[in-house]
Amino acid sequence: MERDYSHRTRLQKLGIKPESLVFIQGEMDEDFLAEVESQRANADKCDVLLARVEEMKDLKVFAKLHLKMQPAAGLWIVYPKGKKHIREADVRAAGLTAGLVDNKVVSFSETHTALRFVIPLANRPKEKSEPSGN
Repeated sequence: MERDYSHRTRLQKLGIKPESLVFIQGEMDEDFLAEVESQRANADKCDVLLARVEEMKDLKVFAKLHLKMQPAAGLWIVYPKGKKHIREADVRAAGLTAGLVDNKVVSFSETHTALRFVIPLANRPKEKSEPSGN
């Protein structure tokens, strides 16, 4: 049975919580920018990163942004819906080449889709444990 996400806001679909820090690269619609204006921050401190791509050459964004991701951050690639010059398979392949895995897709707008990438759990730095004091 499919879940109905139609009642959720765009921010909820993207996992952007009120306390989330958001980095945006590329042009986004003004409504979205207004929704996250108070949450925008530098890429290396963010919980959620979004990058808009329009052409295959724009997928080079992975080379820079995946290095700035916090271990549990999500990188959303926003790309045109239903176009042959840049397809979901192209976006996914670029993310995999950068060492990321995709785990969610949402409708970003009437014209664009967003695909989320994360650092695989096995590749995330291990947190240091506190000394036991014994």
